[in-house]
Amino acid sequence: MYLREQFKIYHSLLITTVLLVGFGVIMVYSASGISSGEKFHDPYYFLKREILWATVGFSLLFLISRFDYHYFAKISKPLLLFSIFLFILLFSPLGVSAGGARRWLRIGPLTLQPSELAKLAVVVYLAEFLSRKRKKITEFATGFLPPLILLAPFVIFLLWEPDLGTAILILMVSFLLLFIAGAKLSYLGSLFLCSLPAFFLFIYKSPYRRARILTFFQPCADPQGIGYQINQSLIALGSGGILGKGLGKGAQKLFFLPESHTDFIFSIVGEELGIFGTLFLLFLFTFLICQGKKLAQDSRDAFGYFLATGITLMIGLGAILHIGVAMGVFPAKGTPLPLVSYGGSALVVSLMAIGILLNISTQLEEKI
Repeated sequence: MYLREQFKIYHSLLITTVLLVGFGVIMVYSASGISSGEKFHDPYYFLKREILWATVGFSLLFLISRFDYHYFAKISKPLLLFSIFLFILLFSPLGVSAGGARRWLRIGPLTLQPSELAKLAVVVYLAEFLSRKRKKITEFATGFLPPLILLAPFVIFLLWEPDLGTAILILMVSFLLLFIAGAKLSYLGSLFLCSLPAFFLFIYKSPYRRARILTFFQPCADPQGIGYQINQSLIALGSGGILGKGLGKGAQKLFFLPESHTDFIFSIVGEELGIFGTLFLLFLFTFLICQGKKLAQDSRDAFGYFLATGITLMIGLGAILHIGVAMGVFPAKGTPLPLVSYGGSALVVSLMAIGILLNISTQLEEKI
């Protein structure tokens, strides 16, 4: 029975991941074929790159799934430092700016996004720290403060790029892991209240972000200006109806909805596949999250528990933020849909994280 449970979780995680990535490859091509043909004179430009990154990602997934996940506890701090080093490189000649943000590194033919590796590095570090210091997490100086000090550079670099969406995701995952580990609510609440003035100042000093927040409350106030993306996203979702217009037959990707293959791919799913398509996608993510939660509960040790929980939160909250933005529930922040949106760094890191989950599933605690 025990081996059967291991086999079941391992393969259910793997099959769900394959379905999500396969679904994403199809939708990336559908969302980008016309625009990439116009821009690059190759309708398969993004499709070929997505397949390439998926191949690299699955190769790393299977490789990592055969490594004992405890190895990541040993390299948690070097991984964290390496991520900070990549952020520093953004401000070197290797850094690439686009759309007013400096988020990418160009190394030869490769373009990498350090913030994607940073998410996994933070999860691994917090899992190692909390498994080792869990009994001291209620002590402010020795248990609660140290991880926050090490998280500060990541938030600073992300806001400097700027990449507010990833910064919020990392903070949400970190706060939830600290809460699950037993950190006092008074510590978490005080930190949250103290961070609000800095957060509001960060938004207020940027006219673009300030306009986005105002648009969130009044999305129709400037439909051809700052509110253009969210209005086009809502049009895409609303026009899909129950069954959708049909795969490849959506209109919003025809130069109406910017970043339709990345930040708003969920909107294209809703337009072309309708409510059934979006519900299928939600089902896959819900199932993946439930399996990750079960995996964490059955983990052999505290490190496996926090690592599985952190990875599940990273993927689950990433999906919630993306879908929430597409539906107008959250202000626009440019968050890709994990395992589905176009993006080499995001896809490879997500598949690496799933590889860690798969290894944890092979070392579950035997229930007697």
